[in-house]
Amino acid sequence: MKIRLFIGIAAAIMLAACTGGNKEPVSVYVWHRLSSNANMDTLQKNFHVWKSKGVTGVCLDARSMEGIKEASRRAHEEGLEYHAWVPSMLRSDLPHHWYAVNRLGQSADENPNYLNNYRFLDPANPEVQDFLIEQYTQVALIPDVDYVRLDFIRYPDVILARALGELYGIENDGEEYAPADYCYCDYCTQTFFDQTGIDIQAVEDPSTVPQWAQFRCDQLTFFVDRVAQTVHELGKKVSVDVFPGPGSYAEHMVRQQWNQWMVDMFFPMNYNDLYGEGPDWLGPVVEEEVQSAGGVPVVSSLRICRNWKNPASKESPNSTGLLPSELPVAIHNVLASGAKGICLYNPVRMSPEHWDALEEALKAESK
Repeated sequence: MKIRLFIGIAAAIMLAACTGGNKEPVSVYVWHRLSSNANMDTLQKNFHVWKSKGVTGVCLDARSMEGIKEASRRAHEEGLEYHAWVPSMLRSDLPHHWYAVNRLGQSADENPNYLNNYRFLDPANPEVQDFLIEQYTQVALIPDVDYVRLDFIRYPDVILARALGELYGIENDGEEYAPADYCYCDYCTQTFFDQTGIDIQAVEDPSTVPQWAQFRCDQLTFFVDRVAQTVHELGKKVSVDVFPGPGSYAEHMVRQQWNQWMVDMFFPMNYNDLYGEGPDWLGPVVEEEVQSAGGVPVVSSLRICRNWKNPASKESPNSTGLLPSELPVAIHNVLASGAKGICLYNPVRMSPEHWDALEEALKAESK
């Protein structure tokens, strides 16, 4: 036994010497949404450039099935992993009774909160689930799609991140914001009553009922697992955009108990500036996410500051994000905390200085 142990240790030392002891390359993704008139030849040129900068995969909203087919094929030609970014609950022009209803009795399609496009579907609605699963099935059947990537797989922000509260002009004291507290439709309230005997409509402050919060978390979990099962049966994988945490933010902000989801990769949107924090915030929150994920890869999404040379841009919540000087620190904190990679939101925001900072950071992390 001692001889075998010695041989194993010696072999490991020799292997490290031969490889220089280098770490595995860092997975680098970019998130991008195509315009309605996007040119696929231009997109492929961008794929080529991003690949040369160290990007290993793209998370792309190509807007249509034909767009996904073409974009995924071209991404594979450039050696890039392809995640077909598909919005989930944030949809427009669908049947009225599919939309979530807030605590005030307002439907999200007629009275969207925060922004005019915040028209959220009800994730508990069986018709909504069947409709979306059919769409995800068609995406998964596209040969060059590696992952079906779900975004807006959540309820609206019942509690806003600090910078977003400033942007929307809403006092953000950590309490649940009633116009953004969903879903109080007849189906959800009756189903909850059948399960618990609690008439949530009769409760003065529903935020004090932990079963009601858990009920909404469970609706998302059930739906995501239905999607995952369908996609997995087709031989494809599922990745998801989620809020940080989940215990520290996602659960109470958007009802995401995502550590319970049976998916293949998590992309927490760790946009530190939106929470009024610097890059050091990334270390503890990513550590929590990695522990919560239970072995499922965590790729930390990082928000890039656009127009960063303009001092006013950092003061605008709509233009928050990492400066070139902050990017190496952010990447180090993320990887040191156990994340498998990073996702840049988005490549259009990346200035030459950002790309240079990324190159230096990747070199440093590979040593």
